[in-house]
Amino acid sequence: MTSVTEETTAPVLAAAAAAAAGLTQKRVPIPPRGVDYRGKIVLAPMVRSGELPSRLLALHYGADLVWGPETIDRAMIGTTRRVNPRNHCIEWTRVPTNNVKKELFDESVIYRIDPVREAGRHIFQIGTSDPARAVECAKLVAADVSGIDVNAGCPKPFSTHAGMGAALLRTPEKLVSILEALVAEIKPAFDIGISVKIRLLETTAETEALVRRLCATGITGLTIHCRTTPMRPRERAIRGQLRMIADVCHEFGVACLVNGDVEGRDHALELMAEYGTDGAMIATCAEKNGSCFRAKADGGLATWEEAVAKYVRFAMEVENKFHNTKFMLTQMVPGKSPKYRELTPCKSYGKIIEVLGLTGDEELVEMARRTDELMKLVTLDGSSSSSSGNDKSKVEAAGDDKKKHDLTNNVAQQENLKRKREDGDEETEKQQPPPSMRINVSEAGEAATTAAATSVAEQQSSQPVAAAVAAL
Repeated sequence: MTSVTEETTAPVLAAAAAAAAGLTQKRVPIPPRGVDYRGKIVLAPMVRSGELPSRLLALHYGADLVWGPETIDRAMIGTTRRVNPRNHCIEWTRVPTNNVKKELFDESVIYRIDPVREAGRHIFQIGTSDPARAVECAKLVAADVSGIDVNAGCPKPFSTHAGMGAALLRTPEKLVSILEALVAEIKPAFDIGISVKIRLLETTAETEALVRRLCATGITGLTIHCRTTPMRPRERAIRGQLRMIADVCHEFGVACLVNGDVEGRDHALELMAEYGTDGAMIATCAEKNGSCFRAKADGGLATWEEAVAKYVRFAMEVENKFHNTKFMLTQMVPGKSPKYRELTPCKSYGKIIEVLGLTGDEELVEMARRTDELMKLVTLDGSSSSSSGNDKSKVEAAGDDKKKHDLTNNVAQQENLKRKREDGDEETEKQQPPPSMRINVSEAGEAATTAAATSVAEQQSSQPVAAAVAAL
């Protein structure tokens, strides 16, 4: 369901942005298979929170475009592209590097897209610090997506320690060379545009100089996260430089999207009109409830119960890894709800359906049963599912490792609650972890170390026995 048709919104919003900027906008040509970011309200790239079911939920409620989660170039290079015969999703897979998972499963899904429901609306974001690797990675997916975006804004150590993400803001020459390489080799070969997502620099002059250099590379879009690299999410976005950034982008004909504390479609339109940006990107609010993309005139924000029910269905349709689904439910279900605590011990889709009170939908119950069997999750009665696709010894090995995975998962959920409290989530401030999550730190030490050492490629894997969800 879309709130307003693209045909009507794009010209109107683009004109409004141009009028607000006081400019007759120059426009860079959009490649035949690419998309124009002007007039678009889009889903931000979010590790774990931006997996396929989250993107489908955002599109269902009216998102114009969706960014996939940042995917490290090294994680994609060496993968094999395949089409899942059950749901027809396109998947890029590789043999797991984690020993436990390697014993259990032949392949891990590193990236997954829905070629029908995401057609013409999916942007792939690369985490990279090298032009050659960026091009090699982009070539693997460019034929199946509508744009390639470079992450130059993530401040998290897993990205910056390797010179990626926000670290590229300190090495503008490298960032420029990456964009130039992608524009030269990917744009003409695959007929899609190249874009970049950045953060503010310390001074207006520094930000302006960087934006000018980036726009001169031939990109079609630039997203500005209105925070500096050291800023925490709980700190309010800074919009003092936004008008200038939009104006510079318009000089080059590049679309400018605003990111940071964008609360929904209506708020996004207000920001676009006020600051002259061409579009807006939503992150945190979309993580909590994907219906934020729906305008108030079209129904506005859906109840969390409605959004969660739709999300779970999407998750099962695309065979989303169970631990990622449960992580997302902890973001979407309010901490004060009794169902939040009931979800914590769930180890199967069938149990989740039961906890959410969706057992009256026979189709959904049957879908959960099939998904649990496929993923080797426990059934509602607590027994192991059929071992179809893996021999009995592998399933038994999974059972032997269950306690370790449960412990790691509990550590991750505690860290998630801690992150919410640090980021100023008032509801979480008052929330205490349920008894099932309270574990001794010394007991959890080994599991926490293991979770911290898990590679980004394995975090993004779509197999059911997944590494712990570590809060970013």
